[in-house]
Amino acid sequence: MQALVLDGINQVIQYREVPTPQPGPGEVLVQLRAAALNHRDVWIQKGQYAGLKFPIILGADGAGIIAELGEGVNEQLRGQEVLINPGQNWGDNPAAQGREFTILGLPQDGTFAEYVCVPARYVQAKPAHLSFEQAAALPLGGVTAYRALFTRAALQPGERVLISGIGGGVALHALQMAVAVGAEVWVTSSSEEKIEKAVALGAKGGINYKTEKWPSILSKQAGGGFHVIVDSAAGPGFNNLIDAAAPGGRIVFYGATHGDIPQLAARKVFWNQLSLLGSSMGTEQDFSEMVQLLEEHKLVPIIDETFPLSEGETALRRMENGLQFGKLVLSITN
Repeated sequence: MQALVLDGINQVIQYREVPTPQPGPGEVLVQLRAAALNHRDVWIQKGQYAGLKFPIILGADGAGIIAELGEGVNEQLRGQEVLINPGQNWGDNPAAQGREFTILGLPQDGTFAEYVCVPARYVQAKPAHLSFEQAAALPLGGVTAYRALFTRAALQPGERVLISGIGGGVALHALQMAVAVGAEVWVTSSSEEKIEKAVALGAKGGINYKTEKWPSILSKQAGGGFHVIVDSAAGPGFNNLIDAAAPGGRIVFYGATHGDIPQLAARKVFWNQLSLLGSSMGTEQDFSEMVQLLEEHKLVPIIDETFPLSEGETALRRMENGLQFGKLVLSITN
């Protein structure tokens, strides 16, 4: 089969022939039709990720057709159109993943290939209203957004939600899901164009986070502080989110792209009864409920651009430059 293989840190990803994997007991072989990028893939390529091993086929997100079955797998799965849950071996505690938890694409070979083997329990029927490309854009970002909003922050209809740094895959999934359940969503970005696109998707409005005293300005526009804030940056700007939160608000963050928080405004946190919630990926139940939400509301993941599998390096560089609004997808023809 053809695959994108990374041979080492800061190496160009190589499109080449590799052996087609064979499913072991309890596994299925998925003939992939599409895969999607995550920032994780760029970080692995740059050596900024734990547990590196080479060579490796990157890619956590994928959708395709079950081509072969391992021993003990239900024959009815053969030929089904599926998407793959990339978060595997979560463990028995739904509150946090265990030590055995892994994400497809490292240490196991991932979805930037014509075929991938995964345990049968981690495939789910593709929503009928989605193309393979749209389905591939869903798994990692979708389950991360769902868990952050609903499992961790317990979002309720009618609440005001602020999503920072709109444009990335998780942030856009969160926007669509929050709007779908009847929340009032506002966004931040350094790009006016991205704010306008978010409004077209159902956001009430937004503000450039480089604006001086933006929390008070946006809270005034929204008619009050925000009950739920979803963030992926952390870093020095995190205290702005504390200022934007309503009393009793929940700030949930699933990343720290701007680094650790240097000085937390602790007094504001306890006085305003705020909850700071960390979140990462999701359980199998989170994943299943996320797919159900998409099916119920016929949500369609936002795709920025689609590339052929052979142009994976070009797609990685677009992600690294942060120009995208939505997911970057690889189309795979077998």
